[in-house]
Amino acid sequence: MNEAQFRQTLAKLDGEFLMQKIGESNGKWIAVGRILTGSDLADIQRILNKEPFDYTVRSENGMLTITGIGEDRVILRIPKIPKLHLGLFLATVLTTLLAGAMMEGANIFSNPMEITKGIPFSFTLLLILGCHEFGHYYYAMKHNVDATLPYFIPAPPFLFLIGTFGAFIKINSPIYRRDALLQIGAAGPIAGFVIAVPALVIGLLLSDVVAVDSEQVGIILGDSILMKMLTAIIHPGLPENMDILLHPIAFAGWIGLLVTMLNLLPIGQLDGGHIAYAMLGDKHKQLAKAAFLALIPLSFLSLNWLIWGLLILVLMRTTKHPPIQDMYTPLSAQNQNVGYACLVIFILCFIPAPFQFPG
Repeated sequence: MNEAQFRQTLAKLDGEFLMQKIGESNGKWIAVGRILTGSDLADIQRILNKEPFDYTVRSENGMLTITGIGEDRVILRIPKIPKLHLGLFLATVLTTLLAGAMMEGANIFSNPMEITKGIPFSFTLLLILGCHEFGHYYYAMKHNVDATLPYFIPAPPFLFLIGTFGAFIKINSPIYRRDALLQIGAAGPIAGFVIAVPALVIGLLLSDVVAVDSEQVGIILGDSILMKMLTAIIHPGLPENMDILLHPIAFAGWIGLLVTMLNLLPIGQLDGGHIAYAMLGDKHKQLAKAAFLALIPLSFLSLNWLIWGLLILVLMRTTKHPPIQDMYTPLSAQNQNVGYACLVIFILCFIPAPFQFPG
């Protein structure tokens, strides 16, 4: 164990332990301090037990001594899956399977086995959503933030095209540090993006190029910069009277990019709001207001933005991000680069008019 690793562990004790001295003795790192009000020795030990090194903790005369032994150990923690989470996930598997099958023209009422036609769409979409949420969950656990497993929200496919309203995790304890806030916020969009892009590539390779029928009524999907780039590479020189009929895997990848973009809006407690607050502090308020007001002109391009804005108002009631305890410790260059990477992802995924209906 080196000093950086020891200090990284101590950082996870923020809100529990106030360090007063730190030093090395006989190859072991030692920190001396006191337990903060509202915490106890059991809380400290619980946090240290999750770390990949062994530690000893000794309390004497009101002072606490933490010693890093330095022996690396592997911890395997498999969380118990609550029945509610499992039930919602299985229901979402069913509704997304139905949605995917309906996209393929299956009639599951006359032949229930045709529901298997929905597997490519369902698997791809749930993989993207799952990786997004488990990205948040992993970094929440890494920073000792209490978080639930993902809640998947099913939706009737005949009311909501893709068969799900998405997924989310619930944070049950405060996030004390800005580096933790940024990493937890950024992990989800980055993880989802990493899965959505190859899914979109595979799906475009499987998609058909068809003639445009001006009388055909259907939903027109908007293009992001990334979508235009991939389409130009995979289907170059597409004539004006031809268009791409997306394979269900490509459609799931497109939905993944849309979800990533919406979550990266720098508003409130969206993922983008977490990142903006971690990077800008109180200055994020101006950015959040500007981003929210930008939804008004965008609503003239697509009513989707109006609906998204109303959901933000109803669910969050504010564009501001709640304060965290430590906004004074500067972000490392690496964490700042993560924030800038999320900005690039947002720009690549931005779709001015996600859904259009030909008139």
